[in-house]
Amino acid sequence: MAAAVHETVLIGVCDGVIDKKKYTSYCTNKIGDRPDLLPVITLQHPTCSLCQRGLSHVVQVYCPLAASPYHRTISVFACTNPHCSGKSESWIVLRSQCLEDDIKARQDDKTTPCTESAMSRTDWCDEADDWGMDDEEQVAENGVQIPNDCIGEGNDVSSRLQDLCIDGDHHQSALQPNDVPVFQPFYISVMEETDLDGFHDTDHENELLRAYEEREGVTVEEIHSCGSGGATQEEYEKATAKHGDEVFTSFMKKISLCPEQVLRYSWAGSPLFISETVSDVIQTVPVCAHCGSPRVFEFQLMPALVSLLRSVDTDSDVSLEFGTVLVYTCRNSCWKSGSAAPVEEFAVVQPDPDQKLFK
Repeated sequence: MAAAVHETVLIGVCDGVIDKKKYTSYCTNKIGDRPDLLPVITLQHPTCSLCQRGLSHVVQVYCPLAASPYHRTISVFACTNPHCSGKSESWIVLRSQCLEDDIKARQDDKTTPCTESAMSRTDWCDEADDWGMDDEEQVAENGVQIPNDCIGEGNDVSSRLQDLCIDGDHHQSALQPNDVPVFQPFYISVMEETDLDGFHDTDHENELLRAYEEREGVTVEEIHSCGSGGATQEEYEKATAKHGDEVFTSFMKKISLCPEQVLRYSWAGSPLFISETVSDVIQTVPVCAHCGSPRVFEFQLMPALVSLLRSVDTDSDVSLEFGTVLVYTCRNSCWKSGSAAPVEEFAVVQPDPDQKLFK
């Protein structure tokens, strides 16, 4: 797919552990934990199509489309069975939607509203460059009413993401079988890729960067030098010898400004491939099974996420291995009125190029 002229790319990074004492909601962007359900949704826990084990929740993304009246949440699940690792069939993507009126109909007048901020709630898509406006300006600009239960105050991203006060009785989380691993919960903070020049690394982010460099056998400096035109042949070979793959080298150059990114979002945009594909991925993505519309790329999970996916059970060594996971969703984001079941979307898993060395 050709890149859009003004393609907006949003970057998700880990923004701290979710305190067990704080409730999250469907409008929380997060890693791990159990998915938070929209009030009208009932989830039958998904299982792996390869081994029939229950799937673990990997990420939850609250991503309402700019011109749509629907709340919209996407949850990604994966099988932790090592035999299923790296296979698209062992992943499931579920999209849930509902109208604000459906939520209000189920709310008690005394329920404390969610005060999560517009930054963590975020329009991940077309109007992302309108962040920073006040609520009235966003309504005027987008023509879409921001849900009152998901608006907050404050300028610090971390404090906004963690400033949740949803009532415990109103919290609805998916039930999960006891034998299904649960990953440690982290908030996801969001920024535009064009703002990364001013991004300030924290100690945690530097730790992730060092781990990524060690795992991939190449440093950010080497990647930058390869793309600067000033690299020697020896430097170039050092940075690319591990994989010998131009696609991988291009991938590394693109993410080098923020290697700790765990998610890239660009609705109907262009994915970053981590390795050459046997066939054209775009042509192998099936149309929506419900309305027949084509699916478009929406977001992808990035290599830095792998190191964060550890079980809440400290005695467990369960983990996931992947290079990147590409998520495609219905272009029309179709939804049947009154539906209580999520719509299954499509994921393409590209393994880390290193994995082929061990097969």
